[in-house]
Amino acid sequence: MLDNVEAIHHSSIKINNVFIDPFELNEDYDNADYIFITHSHYDHFSEKDILKIKNDNTIIVIPKDLNDSVLKLGFSESKVICVEPNKEYNIGGISFKTIPAYNINKAFHPKVNNWVGYIITINDIRYYITGDTDNTIEARNVSCDVAFVPVGGTFTMTYEDAASLVNEIKPAIAIPIHYGSIVGSESDAIHFVKLLDKNIEGKILMKY
Repeated sequence: MLDNVEAIHHSSIKINNVFIDPFELNEDYDNADYIFITHSHYDHFSEKDILKIKNDNTIIVIPKDLNDSVLKLGFSESKVICVEPNKEYNIGGISFKTIPAYNINKAFHPKVNNWVGYIITINDIRYYITGDTDNTIEARNVSCDVAFVPVGGTFTMTYEDAASLVNEIKPAIAIPIHYGSIVGSESDAIHFVKLLDKNIEGKILMKY
């Protein structure tokens, strides 16, 4: 399930040639087939990193509030997929669902913004990338094989909240993200893995 899967930096993920929230990429990364953006904060929508991996055929998937910004980056309208929460989509050989991503008791990610996480199905494996969210009712209703969840706290879930969510939705594998560079530390990832039920494999892919 983790063949060709990387948690690169912060919340930046690569699955085959699909990038999610590319951020602080080095020169090893280029030529994205698809780019998925969860929301407009600079550590998730990084224009310089998108331009590193964009080519003429790259399709970018975004919340609606980013449409003007990606057109200014040189994407043609035919390569831009604007999404909203609680929908299902199919592009090429990839199907995906959008899950609302928002804070419950803090104001960093309001639900009204319609920002999203994604369940992306590739080779029959369902990868859930939560986006910047708390432990919401929508997240708790997700069914997936691999879950990428933020553990750094402050702007998103703490590692305790993240473990509680994962233990409820029961993926085969859970990968902590959103720690190490802006908020949170590797210790949050380690504590997260320790709190997972024994039938869920916790994998730390990012190293700081």
